[in-house]
Amino acid sequence: MNDTSLHPQTIALQFEIAALREQIVNHKVYAVIRSLDDLRIFMEYHVFAVWDFMSLLKSLQKDLTCVSVPWLPVGSADTRFLINEIVVGEESDVDADGNRKSHFEIYLDAMKQSGADVCAIQQFTSALHSNGGNVDQALNSTTIPPAAKAFVENTFRIINSQKTHATAAAFTFGREDLIPGMFHSLINDINQNFPNSIAVFKYYLERHIEVDGDHHSHLALAMTEQLCGNDEKKWSEATAETVASLQSRIKLWDGVYEEIISRKN
Repeated sequence: MNDTSLHPQTIALQFEIAALREQIVNHKVYAVIRSLDDLRIFMEYHVFAVWDFMSLLKSLQKDLTCVSVPWLPVGSADTRFLINEIVVGEESDVDADGNRKSHFEIYLDAMKQSGADVCAIQQFTSALHSNGGNVDQALNSTTIPPAAKAFVENTFRIINSQKTHATAAAFTFGREDLIPGMFHSLINDINQNFPNSIAVFKYYLERHIEVDGDHHSHLALAMTEQLCGNDEKKWSEATAETVASLQSRIKLWDGVYEEIISRKN
C-alpha cells in the first residue's frame, strides 16, 4: 500500500514494520500445516485472535462514535463513517449460505466442521458472560493455550491504554492491513489438502482476503491517518503499538508451530 497518496508518516511506519510483516507472512508455521490435525491446532489458537479482533474493533467504535443514550455527535463524521462501515462488515457479514453472522461466528462454524476443539473458546466466552466481561478473570479461569492467552493480554493492554490513535494503528497495521497477505500464505493448497472438511474455513479465509484487502484495510488506514494527523507524538505511539502487535502475532504463530511440531514428534 505504499504510494504517493499516503501520509509521509504512514510510509515511515510501513518501512519500520516491513521486516516484522515479512516474518509473519512467511512464518514457518504455514509449512507444517500438512494434516487436518495440524489445521485443527492452528484454529484452536487462532480463534482467540479472531475473537479479540472484535474487541479491538468495538473499542474503536466506542471511542469514535456515540454508543450511549442520549445520543450526541462525537468527533469527526468521516471517522464515524469509517469505523461504522468496518463494524457492519465484521459484526454482521454473511456466511456461505447467506445467513447474517459475525466473522467470529463463521470461524466457530469452521472449527466445528473441521472437528477442531471449541471447548476452550466457548468456556472463555461463557466466563465473560458470567463475570460481567472481566477479561483477566476469564483468561485465568479457563484453559487457554499460553501463546493465545499472551496475545489476548497484549490486545487488551492496547485497548486499556486509551490512546485511540495508537489502538487504530495497531488495528490497521497489526490486523486489518496484515490479514490478506497472512492468509494468502495459508490458503493456496489448503482445499486440495483437506477436501470436504474445511469448506467453511476456506470461505472465511477468502472472505477476509476479499473484504479486508479490498475495502476494510483502506478504511482503517484512512481512519488512522485522520486520528494521528500531523502529530509526531501520536505517530510515534502508533508505531510503537503496531510493532508490539506484530511481535505478539509472531509469538502466537511460534506457539502454534511448537505445538504442531510437539504433537508430530
